[in-house]
Amino acid sequence: MVVILVVAALIMLALATQAGVLALQRAFPPQGQMVEVDGATLHVVDVGPRDAGLPIVMLHGASSNLEAMRRPLGDLLAKHHRIILIDRPGHGWSTRARRRDSTPQIQARMIDEALAKLGIARAIFVVHSWSGALGARLALDHPQRVAGLVMLAPVTHPWRGGVGRYNELIAMPVIGPLLAYTITLPLGYVLAESGARNVFLPQVMPDGFVRDSATPLLLRPREFIANAFDLVTLKASVAAQAPRYGEISAPVVIIAGEPDKTVSTNIHARPFAAMVPNAKLIVLPDLGHMVQNAVPDLVKTEIEAMSDAITSVQAAAD
Repeated sequence: MVVILVVAALIMLALATQAGVLALQRAFPPQGQMVEVDGATLHVVDVGPRDAGLPIVMLHGASSNLEAMRRPLGDLLAKHHRIILIDRPGHGWSTRARRRDSTPQIQARMIDEALAKLGIARAIFVVHSWSGALGARLALDHPQRVAGLVMLAPVTHPWRGGVGRYNELIAMPVIGPLLAYTITLPLGYVLAESGARNVFLPQVMPDGFVRDSATPLLLRPREFIANAFDLVTLKASVAAQAPRYGEISAPVVIIAGEPDKTVSTNIHARPFAAMVPNAKLIVLPDLGHMVQNAVPDLVKTEIEAMSDAITSVQAAAD
C-alpha cells in the first residue's frame, strides 16, 4: 500500500509539473530568433541600432536567462548600441542536444558559431557570474571574436567546497530526472523569491524581479537539469583554464563587490585581474552579486569607454 501511494504521489507530481511547464511557457514566451549551431539551438534577442559601432553581446549566469541581463542593463544600452542577448545552451529558450555540453569551452564554441551566423565579426562581451568563465574562454579560444570583455562578479577560479547538494543530486542519473520531473517545479515556486533575494544582498531585490526576469523558466525539468550540470562541472573547468589567463590580449574590465557572498571577489575577480595583462578591476565596498541591477550606469560607462578606446585604436591602425 505504501508503495502504491508513493507511486501515485509521484505520478500526480509529474502531471502537475507538466501542467506547470505549459503554464510557464505561455507566461514567458521567446522574444527573439532561434539560431542553429552544432549541438544546440540558441535563442537570441537582437535589439538596438545596427550602425552604432561595436555590437555588445550579453551573457547571463547560472539559474537565469537572457532577461536577467536585458533588464535594466541591456535595455539601457540598446538606446544607442546594438545589443545581442543570448540564452546560454539549455537555458531560457535555448536548448542543447547533450546535457554534458555544460562547460565554458563547449558553450563558447556554440556562441562563437552563432555569432558567425549572425554576421557579428567582433563584439564587446558583457558577462555575469557563471559566464565569467565563459567570457574568459571566449577570449582564449576565439580571440578574433572578442574585442573587449566586461565581467560582472565573474567566476574565474576554483573555490573551496561544492555548488549545493541539490545540484549534485539533480545531475545524477535516474535520481536527478526523477526529482526534476516531480518536485522541482512545485518546490521552486515556494523558494524562488527568497532565493533571488539572497543573491541581491546587501542590495534589495527590485519589486517584480522574479517575474520580470522570467526566472520561473528555470523550474522546467530540462533547464533545471542543464543548470545543475553547468554548476557541477564548472569547478574543474575553471581549474583547467585558469593557468591560461595570461594569454588573454583583449582589454578587460572587471566590476565586483566586496560583500558578494555568491562569488567571492578575493577568490575570483582579484586573482583574474592580476593574471590578465590588460585588465582594470573595480571593487565597490557595498556591492552585492547582481552588479547589472545595482550599478547599471557604472557598467554602461565602462562599456562605452571601452568601445570608444577600441574604436580609436582601430581608426589609428587604419
